[in-house]
Formats: sequence, C-alpha cells, structure tokens
Amino acid sequence: MALQTPKGMHDILPQDQVFWNRIKRQVKEIAEYYSFLRIDTPILERAELFERSLGETTDVVEKQMFVFKSKGKDRLVLRPEGTASIARAYIQHGLSHIAQPLKLYYEGPMFRYEQPQAGRFRQFHQAGFEMISHDDDPIYDAQVILACYRAIEGLKIKKLTIQINTIGCKNCRPAYRQKLQNYYKSRERHLCRDCRRRLTTNPLRLLDCQNKDCQDLKKDAPIMLDNLCGFCNSHFKAVLEYIEELKLPYNLNNHLVRGLDYYNRTVFEIFAEGFYSALAGGGRYDYLIELLGGRHSSAVGGAIGLERLIEVIKASNIIFPMKTKNKVFLIHIGNLAKKKSLTLIEELRNNNIDILESLGKDSLKAQLRSADKFKCPLALIFGQKEAFEESIIIRDLHYGTQETVPLKKMADVIKRKLK
Repeated sequence: MALQTPKGMHDILPQDQVFWNRIKRQVKEIAEYYSFLRIDTPILERAELFERSLGETTDVVEKQMFVFKSKGKDRLVLRPEGTASIARAYIQHGLSHIAQPLKLYYEGPMFRYEQPQAGRFRQFHQAGFEMISHDDDPIYDAQVILACYRAIEGLKIKKLTIQINTIGCKNCRPAYRQKLQNYYKSRERHLCRDCRRRLTTNPLRLLDCQNKDCQDLKKDAPIMLDNLCGFCNSHFKAVLEYIEELKLPYNLNNHLVRGLDYYNRTVFEIFAEGFYSALAGGGRYDYLIELLGGRHSSAVGGAIGLERLIEVIKASNIIFPMKTKNKVFLIHIGNLAKKKSLTLIEELRNNNIDILESLGKDSLKAQLRSADKFKCPLALIFGQKEAFEESIIIRDLHYGTQETVPLKKMADVIKRKLK
C-alpha cells in the first residue's frame, strides 16, 4: 500500500499555491500598513505553556493537543494556537520595554488532534494580529478586529459580518458564572455528556456547545451583557462605537464565548454569508501575560484560518489572476551546448531575465513544444555550432523570425525585444 499523509494532514499542491501566496501577501500588506511587526515562534512549545494559558478543562488541552516527551524528558507539544506563544515570547525577550502598544503579527501551521471535516484539519494554518500594551484602551480591540476584517475583505470575499460579545472580567464574571450554573442545574438532565461535566468546571462553555438540545437550552440562559460591571460595560460600549465609526457590519451575539480560558471582555468572530465556520476569531486577554509570569499587560488578538479562507474562495469562484512575466525559453542542441547551458542560465539570471528550460530533453522538437506550451515570446537556441562560436540564436516565436547574436550581446538584445 502506498504511503499517504497522516489523517487530518494535507499537502498543498502547486495548483493551490496561487491561493496561499495571495492570502499571505494580503496578510503581510495589511499588517505592514497598520504597523504590525512580524514575529515567528517555534512550532514546538512546552506543554505547560498551553495547559496554563488555555485552561486545563478546555477541549484543546483535554482532547486536542499533540503531546510527547523529548529524549531529554521534556513534555513538548505541537502548538495548537499562536497567542500563548506570542505571550511567552513577549515575557522571555523583555518586549514590555519596547514602545507600547506593541503590534505583532504571525503566520504559520498549528496542530490539533480533532476529527477532520470540511475546513477543519489536524494541521492547519493561521495568521494572527496581536496588540500588547500597558493599558486596556478599547480602540485596540477595534484595531485588531479591523485588521482581521480588512485582510479577509481584500481577498474579494463578500458580505462579511462580525459577531461580537463581551464575557466580562474577573470582577463581574464570577457572579455571572453562578447564575449560569443555577440556570443549567435544574435542566442538567437535558445536557450532553460534555456539558454536564463542564457545568462545574467551565459553565461558559455550555453557551458554545453545538449539541441541538444544549443549543435549545441556551436561548433562555442569562446573558453576560446584563451582568457587566461598570468598567466592562463602558469598555464594550466604546468598542462598539469604534466599530460603528468604521462602518463595519456587526451583530451582537450574547452566546459567543470562544473556547479558551484566557479571554476576557471582548470576543469576536468573522463570518462570510452562506458559510457556517468562522473565518477569524479572537478577543481580549488582559490576564494572560501575568498568568505566565510577566508583568501585568493588557492585550487583544485575532487569528484568521487560512484553510477556511481558501474553502470560501473556491466555493465563491473567486479568481486571482496570476502575474506572469515575459520569460524566454532556452533550447539546447548537443552535449557541449547542454554542458554550457547552466552557465548561460546564470548569466541570464544575473541580468534579471526570467528563463524557462527543459534540460532533460534533447529533442529540438520537444523543446520547442515546451516553449509553445509556456507561451514564451522568445526562444534561445544554443547548439554545438553556437557553443563553439560563443553565439546564440534568438527566435521570435510570435513572428517566426530569428537572428544570431554574440553571447556578450545576448542580454541587451533580449531586453530590447521584450520591451
């Protein structure tokens, strides 16, 4: 039996690279425009980082992490998300001393051991924007949401909507948790097995459950918006005012909580009309850096799922035109010409002339067919005679004309013909 990728992993084939390149370029352009700085963190992290930051009772930590022991007996994990790694790097490298707010962005593979399905893989890719500061100005929430929205919008994806909520802070959330527990305890027999377990450890996650019975129950559950302290109420109101000022489409979603314990106050997700899965999501995490051993710092971040973007792009028949350069095709005839072809290609590269070749083929007819297939305007014919005379034939494949020129003039003649 032929070997295949592990379950939930996928190859990115040449025909799909146009989507990946376009998305990565879009993220980079948006990040640089809004002054986010690139940061890259290791794919491997210590398991403790995510156990402490995401919460030991979250699905990610309980069920979905790829954890193993190194030869040195360290418990390591393939990173399941990017924010905790950014927080760790912020502390480790003393980035709090850089001018704040610090705006960072990243892009790369993440790993979760979950059941593969449409738009969901065990290895997947995210691009994220993070803002870390010494204050919790709500304008930072709006800036991160804006960056995520513009990155997606720039890919020609239409009819985007932001789902947004607040889940309060450590001052007002405990009372709300108690109200949720009281509400669900009298209905516990109708909950799924996971939600019965979460009722004690993490009751907010009951609002996130996709089980139909649990979804029906949450319709009448208490909402955080009615239980906010004054500071959280003012903060959320300001975030919404900034989003309205930007004229970004949004809906209040009182049941949106996100699946990770480090979030507080603002949480959001971005959807495209007609598609069930969120294309982006994130929120505020004012306690995470202190939890991991750093000084208290407020922060907000958002991540975009690249595979999900590609799924929407393909389903929407969005086409990204490929930028093609005028390339010339090098044809060799004979062993001596073939031997000298590599040096010839390097000379063309040094003159910024894009070249295609088929050095594995020796037939003139086969090489001309390749040149025609790639729609090259010029073919360079380099045979035994030309190799001895240090010349080359430049053939115009559109008009069928050709001329022989010395190799030392080759680059200038090609550039003139390509204008």
